[in-house]
Amino acid sequence: MHVSFWSWLAVIGFILAMLAVDLFAHRRAHVIKVREAAAWSALWTAFGVGFGLLVWRIYGPEFGQQYFAGYLIEKSLAVDNVFIWAIIFTYFVVPREYQHRVLFFGVLGALVFRGIFIAAGSAIIANAGWVLYLFAAFLLITGIRMILHRNSHLEPEKSRILALFRSRVPMTDKFHGQRFLIRKNGVILATPLLAVLVLVEATDIVFAVDSIPAIFAVTDEVFLVFTANAFAILGLRAMYFLLADLIHRFVYLKVGLALVLVWVGIKMFLKIDIYYIPTTISLAVIATILGVSIGASLWATRGQERRALPAPDNPPFGNATAEDLAALDALWRQGRGLQRQGQKRRS
Repeated sequence: MHVSFWSWLAVIGFILAMLAVDLFAHRRAHVIKVREAAAWSALWTAFGVGFGLLVWRIYGPEFGQQYFAGYLIEKSLAVDNVFIWAIIFTYFVVPREYQHRVLFFGVLGALVFRGIFIAAGSAIIANAGWVLYLFAAFLLITGIRMILHRNSHLEPEKSRILALFRSRVPMTDKFHGQRFLIRKNGVILATPLLAVLVLVEATDIVFAVDSIPAIFAVTDEVFLVFTANAFAILGLRAMYFLLADLIHRFVYLKVGLALVLVWVGIKMFLKIDIYYIPTTISLAVIATILGVSIGASLWATRGQERRALPAPDNPPFGNATAEDLAALDALWRQGRGLQRQGQKRRS
């Protein structure tokens, strides 16, 4: 599969342009409701599927199917990531109108980290083919562990990343709107929103460790690996607002995701020296596993309504009052005024 430099540039340019559109559309903090989330989710899915059809038309059915297999894997694993985000936001009681800002920068960071991991993984595979055995073993072990620990959940209060961040970075104990940083008494402080962003980025990296080897099991083409990841990730924010209140209904999804990881691990192991499972079969197996797990989940929980996760009785952070925000604005203006006075004195 030969992909020109201009094709890479066009895809990356399109991704950056859509991120800019998304940021502009959500420049003002507001609660994203189900209808808006559904519309954005449909748009991002249309872009992902449309790009796959374009790959199919230009490069042929084999590469088209490889893209869709990778896209389906990434999209399904992203659902589990969405549920982790819901747990994080609920624990910190992040106001819903500020969540999109965190997720925007979280997704932006995820794209950067995925790009780095994909480039590193491709280079390692090209120079040390035996690493595929390690990838296959890792996927099998991860899938089995996911089945065994399917009822366990993230506990943000026990996060070492959060503890390290709070011990090293001066931080306020109140949310100050959408700000990640504030100035107080001449000192720059992180807000809890920045701590939440750090934790979101950390979970993105953990999920990338699972998903990158999984997608390399269905395609060796770096262009397809990157684009399948990118188009799946771009829809994560909308997917979160669409599914966050439905976590309780996807009771068998984690088992389905675990079986997908086991399947692609077996596929990767076999294709090294034994047998290459056709992409058509692989795509059908992945789609069937996910379809059955989601269908069984919705059937088992039929009749249940949307509901948010229960918030803790004693939230770790509070919200700044109107007086706090007003004082903060005055501090910023005062800081700029002092800077201008200092510059005049030096001149």
